[in-house]
Amino acid sequence: MLFVAVLVGHLVLISAQVQSRTGVPVLEAVTFGVFSRVQNVAASVVDFGRNGWGNYVALRGARAENETLKQQVAALEIRLAEQRALASRTEELQSLLDLKTSQTLPTIAAEVVAGNPNPGILTVTVNRGSADGVQTDMAVISPKGIVGRVIGRPASHASRVQLLVDQSAAAGAMIERTRTGGMVIGVDGDPALQMQLVSNLADVVAGDVVVASGADGVYPKGFPIGKVEKSDRGTGLYRQITVRPAVDFSNVEDLLIVLVPARAASRPEPVVPAERQK
Repeated sequence: MLFVAVLVGHLVLISAQVQSRTGVPVLEAVTFGVFSRVQNVAASVVDFGRNGWGNYVALRGARAENETLKQQVAALEIRLAEQRALASRTEELQSLLDLKTSQTLPTIAAEVVAGNPNPGILTVTVNRGSADGVQTDMAVISPKGIVGRVIGRPASHASRVQLLVDQSAAAGAMIERTRTGGMVIGVDGDPALQMQLVSNLADVVAGDVVVASGADGVYPKGFPIGKVEKSDRGTGLYRQITVRPAVDFSNVEDLLIVLVPARAASRPEPVVPAERQK
C-alpha cells in the first residue's frame, strides 16, 4: 500500500512537471478533462430536472387549456346543431306556408305533439282540435303529399291522425299518367304502400306517380301519394303494385289539416282497356 501510494505520488509529481505538446502540464490537462466531464454530467442532470419541471408545469397548463377548449368545442357543436335544426324547421315551415297559400281549400297548420306507442297502430297526435274546426275524417297533408286523416272524436285542442301507411288505412288513388284508378292501402313491408284493384290490362310501370283520385271523399283529388316502385301482372284479375310513399313518415312534424268535411265515397268508374273499346 505504501509502495502504491509512493508510486502514485511520484506519477503526480512527474505529471505536474511534464508538459504536453500544447504546452499545458499533463496533470492540469488530465485534471481539466476529468472535471469537465463531471461538470457536463452535473449540468445535464440540472438541465434535465429543470426541463422536466418546466414541461410538467407546461403540461399542467396545457391540460387545463385543453379542457377549456373541449368545453368550447362542445358548446359550439351544440349551437351548430341548434342552428341546423332551426334552419331545417324554418325550411319546413316555409314549404308548409307555400302549400297553404297555393291551395284554394281551407286549411289550418298543425304540429305533431305525440305519437302512438301501440305497435301496429300508426297514428300521431296534433295540436289542433274541435275548437279549431277539426272534424273526424278530415284529410291531413304536407308539402310532399298526403299524410293521413283525422280519426276518432277530436278534443278541443288535439286530434289523432291515422297515417296513410297504417295497415287499416286506405285512399282512393289513380295513376297520374294514365288516369287508371285503384285503391292504395298501407302494408307491413318496404315500401309501405300497395295499390290494389288495378286491372292486369292497365298500363302501370315503375316510376309512375300515384295521386289521390278523390273517390274516397276524404283526400283532395290530385295530391301526391307516392311513386310506383314495382308493377307485376297478378295471378288473378289485378296487378301487384307496390308504391313508395311521397312523405317520409318517420319524420313528420308540421302538417296541414284540410278543413273540408268528408263526403260519401263515390264509386270509381271501371277502367275499360283500349282493346275492349275497339
